[in-house]
This record gives sequence, structure tokens and C-alpha cells, in this order.
Amino acid sequence: MAILSGCAAMPTPRNLADAQYQAQQVQGQEGMIGRCMRPPVPAALAGLTQVNPAQLSRASDLLAPGDRLNLQVAGDKDQLTGTYVVAPNGTLLIGGAVEVQAVGRPRAEVARDLRQQLVRAGYIRDLPDNLRLQLAQANGVNVSVEGAVFYGGQVTAGERGDLVAANIYNHPANGDNNGGRTLTSALRAAGGIRPDAALATVYVVRGANYAVLDMGTAITGGASVDPQLAAGDRVIVPSLGCFQPDFVKPSAVTQPGIRVYMSNLIRPATSNANAAIGKDSTNIPYGTRFLQGLVASNCVGGSMMNAQRHAVLISRNPLNNHSIVIQRSIEQLVRNADRDGMDPYLMPGDAIACYDSTAQSVTDVLGSMAGFVTPAVLLSSVTH
Repeated sequence: MAILSGCAAMPTPRNLADAQYQAQQVQGQEGMIGRCMRPPVPAALAGLTQVNPAQLSRASDLLAPGDRLNLQVAGDKDQLTGTYVVAPNGTLLIGGAVEVQAVGRPRAEVARDLRQQLVRAGYIRDLPDNLRLQLAQANGVNVSVEGAVFYGGQVTAGERGDLVAANIYNHPANGDNNGGRTLTSALRAAGGIRPDAALATVYVVRGANYAVLDMGTAITGGASVDPQLAAGDRVIVPSLGCFQPDFVKPSAVTQPGIRVYMSNLIRPATSNANAAIGKDSTNIPYGTRFLQGLVASNCVGGSMMNAQRHAVLISRNPLNNHSIVIQRSIEQLVRNADRDGMDPYLMPGDAIACYDSTAQSVTDVLGSMAGFVTPAVLLSSVTH
């Protein structure tokens, strides 16, 4: 009887009153929890000058650390002519003696200053068009992203893999087009925007200036502004303070897939491979709901003895960082027509756990008891 007492249903998980941030997390309530509120202007913009977003387009020509540049000097015998890389401190060192600030400046402006310094240092003569500085490879740019994104902090927009970088290096050309040095790429590198993001007012800060951009069409479709970013830019995504279900899908500003932790304890397997829980089931499309995740973790179907099984979803409210644990009857999610009102969306880092039905638990317990009884019977037979 003591062993069978373990078959009782688990107590309903308790949560803080403000832990819920999806209406579907409160069983039977569709809609939004809380009201969408217009966010205030970030305090970080105090004292800065607002500019037209079109001015950010010049960043496509702004140099960044790691950019490779080809320098050609007329009449030079490979003393100055060659390929140079912008240093981490933002400078370009030529000939071991002439140094010019390069990061955040247009290539043509850097070429003009470099020529003047080389003339003053006596390396070249003051003749027109005797120096050319061409972009050979545009590296990714380091920017900061903060606010209503899943993983804010320093990110690299336009980071290229080793194979792409090697291909560019082995097939040199005049100029390079790194299409990843954009605002949308930076947002995806920060884990994508959260469902509470205020996409109509995204701020990009560059030096003493900032611009306000409406990135809503990145979710709804249509033409959108997607400026090039420069090294050191700061992106701020305010929060509306409410959950927007329409934002929970793959897009230009969200991730195509998310990582979810899964635990399948229905007849525990010896490994995740035997339970069919691997990278293909833990990496799921963004926009997947709880029930779909349960199918991926093999918690749905099988013997009717498991018809009363339950599952829990472990998540965290990104607005206040409070954790929430939600228990659902898998049978209700499968059978009820109003399942959408109690079937939450899965967020990055969520966890799913399955629990056997009472009938299946009794079967397992009886099997375990038989495992204890059988050796005892055999031992008794041997001793007698």
C-alpha cells in the first residue's frame, strides 16, 4: 500500500500571481494578459540628437574591425602596396609607421587621411590619384542589443563562417557585400524579438545621434527599413508589456527555431536516443505550441492505459523573470475543441516533462513489486 500510494496524482503546481504572461497559460482564457502600453522614450537617449533613419544607410561604407583593405600605391615596389586588416583598436597601420583611425569612418575618408599622412612622412609624392584603398572583405560588426529580445548583449551582425571567409580570401575582388551587417541580423543574433516587443519604435544609437525605426513590417510582411549597422552601434527594443501572439513565428526579426528541454518519463528509457529525444525534437520551429512539443517528446499516443497522463510546462516570464510551471491533461489538449485557450506557445529555453497515468503507474509499481518478490521466492526454494 505504501508503494501504491506513489500512484496518486501530482499536486497542482503553484505560481506567483504575476508569473503568467500568456493568456493560454491560464486555462480557459484566450486573449492577452495585461494591456499593451506605449513605452516611454529610453533614458539612454537623453542629450542625443534624433536623425532621419535614412542617414544610417551610409554605414554600408563604414569600416569595422577585421575589415580587409587592399592598398595600391603608384610606382610602389611592394613596400606599401598590399592587404591590410583594420586592427581591434580601430586603426589601420601602414608601413609599420603610419597609423590612421579607420573604424566608423567611410573608406574614401580614410583613404584621403592616409594619403596625407604618407605624403607628410615622405613615403609617397604629392601627386593626384597615386593611392587607392579598396575594400577586400567586410567583416561582421559588433553591436549591442538590449530590451525586448531573448538574449540581449554584445552580438556580431554579419559574422561569417570559416568556409565563406576562406572563399573570399581565395577569390579576391574589389569590394565586398556583407548582407548580414543589418539591423534584422543583429536582432536575430540576440535571439530574436520577444512577443512583447514594441516593433514600431526600435532605436538605433550611433555616437551622439539616434534614429527611430518602425520594424513592424518585418513581422507582417512588405517592404521594411533595414539599415546597415556600424561597429559600436546600440540597438534598443522597448517593451509594450503585453504578449502579442502574432509575433510568435519565424520572421526576419525572430529565430526560425528554438531549443526546448524535454523529459520523457513514460516508461523511462536508458538513453535519449532510445526515447527518440534528440536534436530533431529539441530544436523546434518558433511558434510551436505545448501540445506539438508533447508529440515531439513522445508523450502523446500509445496504450489507452495512458489516456489520463499529464504533462507540465516550465517557462519563465521575460518581463519580470518569474518562473511558471503549468500542468495540463494531455487527454484534454487532444480531445477538447477549446484547446487553443489552454495550449501555450513554447518560448526559447522552456522545458517539458511528462507523467504517466494512474493506471500505467500501478502497472509499473506492480511490475517493480514482482521484481522484488521473484528473487525472494527463488531464494526460498534454494534454501529449502
